[in-house]
Amino acid sequence: MMKNELLKDLQWRGLLNDCTDLENLDAVLESDKISLYCGVDPTGDSLHVGHLLPQLVLRRFQNAGHKPIILVGGATGSIGDPSGKKQERQLQTLDVIAHNVACLKGQLEKIFDFNAENGAVMVNNYDWTSSLNVLDFLRDIGKNFNVNQMLAKDIVASRLDTGISFTEFSYQILQALDFNHLYENLNCKLQIGGSDQWGNIVAGLELIRKKQDEGAKAFGLTIPLVTKADGTKFGKTESGAVWLDAEKTSPYEMFQFFINTADTDAIKFLKYFTFLSKVEIEAIEEAFTAAPHERAAQKALAKEVVTFVHGEAAYEQALRISEALFSGSIENLSSEEIEVGFKDVPSTELTDELNLVDALIAIKAASSKRESREFISNNSISINGAKVADLEFLVSKTNAIGGKFTVVRRGKKKYFLIKHI
Repeated sequence: MMKNELLKDLQWRGLLNDCTDLENLDAVLESDKISLYCGVDPTGDSLHVGHLLPQLVLRRFQNAGHKPIILVGGATGSIGDPSGKKQERQLQTLDVIAHNVACLKGQLEKIFDFNAENGAVMVNNYDWTSSLNVLDFLRDIGKNFNVNQMLAKDIVASRLDTGISFTEFSYQILQALDFNHLYENLNCKLQIGGSDQWGNIVAGLELIRKKQDEGAKAFGLTIPLVTKADGTKFGKTESGAVWLDAEKTSPYEMFQFFINTADTDAIKFLKYFTFLSKVEIEAIEEAFTAAPHERAAQKALAKEVVTFVHGEAAYEQALRISEALFSGSIENLSSEEIEVGFKDVPSTELTDELNLVDALIAIKAASSKRESREFISNNSISINGAKVADLEFLVSKTNAIGGKFTVVRRGKKKYFLIKHI
């Protein structure tokens, strides 16, 4: 029976997948505050929501008084963690990796508190590996690893039939070196990661056991990989990954991703991705179960995640855009909000003003003048949120939102965007 409240909370949230020594970790966390780390490789210039969960678990430890170490893998990112895919990862140049590291640091700085007494520390493993020469690496580090044990690791074993390069094979040694370095220099006692990182974490613990004084004690803890009930990959949409970078995925798009969470996943994701308490989540679950059509769980999930990642103002804007699009009352949206909310709507650029009949044909909302007139006469056309039944109505910059955009709605849900240039 666990005593530590943080571990109990992680277990209730379904975030405890495996631990190398849960009983002793429970005792250590109950009696002391520790330093712990989680790593992320700069394979791109932005994290996506699939990367978010391990960082949120690390933040939960910080909220409980422990000191988080965020490792951005400038070295390991240049090697590439072997995946279950048949092909090798494409190696990136050091310049690209350095750029990615800088971008990820900016995003991670929004997740953690760096000014508290247990303020977060950000490190880059390139700093302690780039000066290693190959002989020192083989003699001082490589000598501690048994190839048979390395081959038995799940990811490596899955690649033996198709082949794996020595470069990717050596990844677990570099990650183990990280854990040992942080143990020595920052008194780091725990590494956390996704369940696919179990082999790498165990390799680090083995190196600490061999390199440190007798009695050295460190731990590894993994969290589940996020899966959706329908079997599709979490964090992906038809238009691609849901990024933390607001330039890649707007707060509105992130809001839409979470507000559209399936009912079967909503409570699980509330436990995973929010800092709402057990009492708060259980109250939401009760309301959600009683009236699932009101989507209380999805609304709370979208609010908490978007606010945490992008701030309250970004959430309020995302909510305003969403409510305007749902109701069709878009007249109070700014041109910037129109641009965000209608990013994926079919758009047409117009340089001249057109009467509404011709405009509907130009934007492919109607296939002929006859059909265009029918839509207008049947009161099926709205311009910038207002019904228009005038066949001679002029679509122009003059009556465009912000002088830039005209939003045409045909029926209840079919939208078209005109960009005036």
